[in-house]
Amino acid sequence: MSESLAAYADAHGITYFLISFTDLLGVQRAKLVPAAVVDRMAAGQAGFAGFAAWLEMTPADADVLAVGDRQCVFPLPWKPEVAWMPANLLQGDNTPLKQTPRWVLQQVLQQATDLGFRPRTGVECEFMLLSADGQSLSDAADTQAKPCYDQLSLMRRFEVIRDICDGMQTLGWQPYQNDHEDANGQFEMNWLFDDALVTSDRHAFFKYMVKSIAELHGYRATFMPKPFEHLTGNGCHMHLSLWDLEGKMNLFHDDQGELGLSAIAYHFIAGVLAHGEALCAFTSPTVNSYRRLSAPVTLSGATWSPSTLTYTRNNRTHAIRIPDSGRFELRLADGAANPYLLTAAVIAAGLDGIVNKLEPGPRYDNNSYTDPLPQGTAKEVPQNLMLALEALDRDPLFRERLGSECVDAYLKLKSREWEEFRHRVTPWERETTLDC
Repeated sequence: MSESLAAYADAHGITYFLISFTDLLGVQRAKLVPAAVVDRMAAGQAGFAGFAAWLEMTPADADVLAVGDRQCVFPLPWKPEVAWMPANLLQGDNTPLKQTPRWVLQQVLQQATDLGFRPRTGVECEFMLLSADGQSLSDAADTQAKPCYDQLSLMRRFEVIRDICDGMQTLGWQPYQNDHEDANGQFEMNWLFDDALVTSDRHAFFKYMVKSIAELHGYRATFMPKPFEHLTGNGCHMHLSLWDLEGKMNLFHDDQGELGLSAIAYHFIAGVLAHGEALCAFTSPTVNSYRRLSAPVTLSGATWSPSTLTYTRNNRTHAIRIPDSGRFELRLADGAANPYLLTAAVIAAGLDGIVNKLEPGPRYDNNSYTDPLPQGTAKEVPQNLMLALEALDRDPLFRERLGSECVDAYLKLKSREWEEFRHRVTPWERETTLDC
């Protein structure tokens, strides 16, 4: 943006800006700034107490300062007098706060640039619409065992889906389809892929937009991985390709390659699989995430989530699917994934595969749900969050590429979350053991 933010605001009828950052747990934090002073505030005068967010800081630490990205401004489609602007955080001495997720992704993207690559991503964000109190589905008539693509259930929530899709069109994201997904009350909305940072910013804003518009209609939207044990969970499937630095040539595409993929693409896939157990700490970042992975059969007959770190052709039962030439789909991630750390970790793992020319091993085209691989054939996804965190702690790659400040802070926060869960007594335990 060449003009001042104040001039942009005046031209577009914007009176306030949300200067926003995403913390390590994916929570968006913001200050609401009048347009008249936004240029000064976005230049690093919006101060935050770091301890008040999930950044693994203390009350003794100096304030962190948010520097807005002037090239990335999103007027709120449902409240157009307000604009959202993602920011990076600086410490008191004007050095980057190195555990800030958006900054971490930018460093990984610079590593990709140094190797001659321009990563591009797309995400499929599944969410559920619940009652305002979050205790039940918003649509009592949505009860089919196989509700995926159901036209009636989709159109009963037309106003919500329309307002979100109209918002994406207004913002220029080029949305192209919306559908009712595999679980009752579940929806997915797709927009065009783009450069990895662009998609990550849009992913962060999409979650905010969906929740806000759902509230306006009297509902609560959730991206929780597994809100209901009998229903399919909320995935966040990522599509990824590497391009040349000019963005003109897809380096994953090869007409002569197996399934239309180049050697570079297979090396990248190999890196993702080689670091897959540690990667799960970012793709599946909550205790609840592991209710979705390796889960029992749901009401529809399938979980649509993987149990093994394997790749396949157009087959949705493995961790990586190759639906057509020039890209692959990673099916590990769920709705709780941090939009920036998810992307940074996947790219970091893939670049390691390229640098070290790793090979992904055999492709498996079996139906993993009905014809699982013999035990020991392939690595399995971790069975709980702590196992994923232990794998992350053992794997030096992520400290090297994401930075030790980020990984160590993330491990502390997530380990604390696991310990809190581990000490909880659940209703199931009382139901099954009260009469012991």
